[in-house]
Amino acid sequence: MTRVGIVGATGYAGAELVRILSGHPDVELTILTSRQYAGIPFHRIYPAMAGVVDLICEEYNTDSLCDRADMIFTALPHKLPMEIVPELVKQGKRVVDLSADFRFSDVSRYEAFYQPHTAKNMIGKSVYGLSEVYTEKIKDAVLVGNPGCYPTSLLLPLIPLLKSNFLDIHTIIADSKSGVSGAGRSPSLTTHFCEANESFKAYKVAEHRHTPEMEEVLSQEAGKPVNITFVPHLVPMSRGMLTTTYSSLSPGVSSEDIRNCIISFYAGRSFVRLCHESRMPDTLHVRGSNYCDIGFRTDERNNRLILISAIDNLVKGAAGQAIQNMNIMLGLDETAGLMGVPF
Repeated sequence: MTRVGIVGATGYAGAELVRILSGHPDVELTILTSRQYAGIPFHRIYPAMAGVVDLICEEYNTDSLCDRADMIFTALPHKLPMEIVPELVKQGKRVVDLSADFRFSDVSRYEAFYQPHTAKNMIGKSVYGLSEVYTEKIKDAVLVGNPGCYPTSLLLPLIPLLKSNFLDIHTIIADSKSGVSGAGRSPSLTTHFCEANESFKAYKVAEHRHTPEMEEVLSQEAGKPVNITFVPHLVPMSRGMLTTTYSSLSPGVSSEDIRNCIISFYAGRSFVRLCHESRMPDTLHVRGSNYCDIGFRTDERNNRLILISAIDNLVKGAAGQAIQNMNIMLGLDETAGLMGVPF
């Protein structure tokens, strides 16, 4: 039984880690940390966990954490993990970080959109945690940079087609719609009920900081620079993410080629589901789960592919994929603890 600690357990992603790991058959939650709620039982913050998790949130302390946990999740705002992860790895712990601090292989991309990086020596040790694509590297990783929710929803459908040269890489346009929980638990005017309810809006148009993360991975997979146009939207629901990507098809590529490519690439992978051609992905049908549903249509008149995916932004887009990565790192069945039916 692997002992697991969660740093930043009371944010939305951290709480999802607690919820899912509390029912995991192969791990034991041993320590939860929270800057804001130190000394308070976790179930007092999230009453749904009463009778399930009896741990009390603690102040972060490296020595205490390392003494009581073998596997550690850091569910903290960007910049904070880079200050603590190097010491955790130095003490022999394996870490899955849910921030952007260790997602980039090119640190200059990170610094251009976030802030100066103070743990550059760790970048070479980190593996990008897109579970279905980088499984073999994740197996041996000591540090995994868990992907963002928008990148997960876009990369999983695109990568198989990109690797097969089915797409014109100069024509990729994506728009994504996210539930409000994607903005985190800290209150703000943008996510205030009266501001978000009955509102559907684009934000950070052509400047969202997940864009360089997606472009770096797409460029690596294509073997050449890939730039995309990405527009995120905020929709008035708690959780869920739907991404629609448009791109021109390479000459001669058919709908059957697209379907066979996706099926072949994700054969045997439980969490990527290609929808029957009679329906499109729907956030309702992945809610609370680690599934990514993919669907598509080819617009033959314009030789364009319309590729659609749906995920739960807090699960496959954050905590669920992080646990999937943990399973892979520990040599467990990657589905362990994650086979809950969407609700």
